[in-house]
Amino acid sequence: MTGWNASDIPDQRGRTAVVTGANSGIGYVTARELARHGARVLLACRSETRGKGAQHRLRSEIPEADVEFVPLDLGDLSSVRKFASVYGDEGRLDLLINNAGVMALPYGTTADGFERQFGVNHLGHFALTGLLLPQLMATPGARVISVSSAMHTLSNIDIRDLNSERTYGRWIAYARSKTANLLFIHELARGLKAAGSDVVAAAAHPGYASTNLQTAGPRLEGRRLWERGMRLANQLIAQSPDAGALPTLYAATAPRVRPDSFTGPRLQGWRGTPAKSWRAPWTRNDVAGERLWAASERLTGVTYDALRSCLGS
Repeated sequence: MTGWNASDIPDQRGRTAVVTGANSGIGYVTARELARHGARVLLACRSETRGKGAQHRLRSEIPEADVEFVPLDLGDLSSVRKFASVYGDEGRLDLLINNAGVMALPYGTTADGFERQFGVNHLGHFALTGLLLPQLMATPGARVISVSSAMHTLSNIDIRDLNSERTYGRWIAYARSKTANLLFIHELARGLKAAGSDVVAAAAHPGYASTNLQTAGPRLEGRRLWERGMRLANQLIAQSPDAGALPTLYAATAPRVRPDSFTGPRLQGWRGTPAKSWRAPWTRNDVAGERLWAASERLTGVTYDALRSCLGS
């Protein structure tokens, strides 16, 4: 893995990838590099304007790129179901990159009434993966990659208050949603193994990469000084989106990536080339994973029928 970069991505011709949040940041870079290496890429984005803008930009960078914008709002389960129903008619799916997310926003709820960070970062992707799982399991060598964060170490989930109805702290809610990403991958990997499937479920994180995530919260609240501070920190400290996307690209394409692995930047988890990343022990807790899984099925109404007997549901 030492020194791995985008030029090491294997040939992706004949493969199809879905990348959520592909209109900017590490999602855009991930989609671009997969397309550069021959994959057909669906740009799953909430905003039509930004999604089509990313499609146009990508085709201008790579004229031969096979990319398509498809609307997907992870904060609205009806949109998730519509996306899956449309894509389900198309056949194979080699890569599902659960990249989209929100960070440290003021309290708000999704269209379905879930706390926004938990709803978008975890529940939306949980539902999407479950609905697309038949295509993934039918495609040899398929992978599901969820983008978590080193910030997950700030907090375990609170199974009694998944929607932060008792108390809300923007950073704790974010950390819990990122812990949920890792617990989801842990439980999915266990279920796939028990089912005898070769689908690899793994996780990655970008370290500190300069993206829109850092400024979205302050901008929503009109905290202009804080927004300027985050922009300055991005310029002075953060690595580029191109570097931040490398752990995701490694997990998605490198040979011999292990199920339930967690890849991040090499240097203290903040920057550098991809390497095995430390994760909090609670993200590999089977009991917590099972409880979160059961709650996620109940909240979303999406059941993983192909794995239910293997997961003891």
